[in-house]
Amino acid sequence: MSAEYETGGYVYLLASKMAGTIYVGVTSNLVKRITEHREGITKGFTSKHKVHRLVYFEQHGTIVNAIKREKKIKGWKRAWKIRLIEKGNPKWDDLYPEIVRWDKA
Repeated sequence: MSAEYETGGYVYLLASKMAGTIYVGVTSNLVKRITEHREGITKGFTSKHKVHRLVYFEQHGTIVNAIKREKKIKGWKRAWKIRLIEKGNPKWDDLYPEIVRWDKA
């Protein structure tokens, strides 16, 4: 397996607002990818629907595992995604400032 697939990955959920539109994504660099969403660098669903609030993320040991988890969550009912978010972030706070601080540490 190539080194590209051996690096860790993240699954993340973005929301437009509390209980708003939800987007599920995967990346190997969480801070960079969320910054791209927030700045509208990549045109698509998140820029069109203004889905920029990081409300949930989880780290995985490999990008392959992160991709598997992303696909699983994408197949979930909306209510299940909401429960996942609210279990760790009941107020749907934007976690972006937290990951930026943690990235700089």
